[in-house]
Amino acid sequence: MELFEEQASLNPFIQACQTIQPEHPEDVRRFFEGVVGFSYDKELLLQAFVYLNIERYLPTCDRLLLFEKSPDLGNRTDLGKCDFVYLTTQKTLFLIETKYIDLAAHGTTAQRRRTKKRKDVLEQVDRLKTFLSEHWQIPMDCFECAVFTTDPNLVSRGVENGILTEFVSIEDLFEWKAQQHLG
Repeated sequence: MELFEEQASLNPFIQACQTIQPEHPEDVRRFFEGVVGFSYDKELLLQAFVYLNIERYLPTCDRLLLFEKSPDLGNRTDLGKCDFVYLTTQKTLFLIETKYIDLAAHGTTAQRRRTKKRKDVLEQVDRLKTFLSEHWQIPMDCFECAVFTTDPNLVSRGVENGILTEFVSIEDLFEWKAQQHLG
């Protein structure tokens, strides 16, 4: 399929996203800046980190289409929401899932919980990509996927699955949060 045809196949999806999430980019930025100041939810803090540092970690992400919203998924409620859907500078879609994984907890139960979260987040972004491709008739090569986490152990698992994986340590995340208040 020609590049022009692939990009044209994205237009209905992009228009639907604009209807679902019409907020101006500056309003979204203010929201995430506010999250940093009142970060009672560690997952949301990680999402703010990703959004406010997107150029550094995922420089091809150009325009946020959806945050924590579901594009039309037909009657499928099992697919959940995608944390971020971006339009890239190459006019492809970038699906990003975030997962705050507490590495300080010890014991068998904590270890099993972390292993499950690692597996689930990779499967979630892959399932969503496959479904969006089929449901919206968008070629698979118009999608990129990433998982952003606090767990460095997820990096090798992502590579095995063809999913870009980025991480920030929990210490660096909270140091970044503290620096935002100083700036």
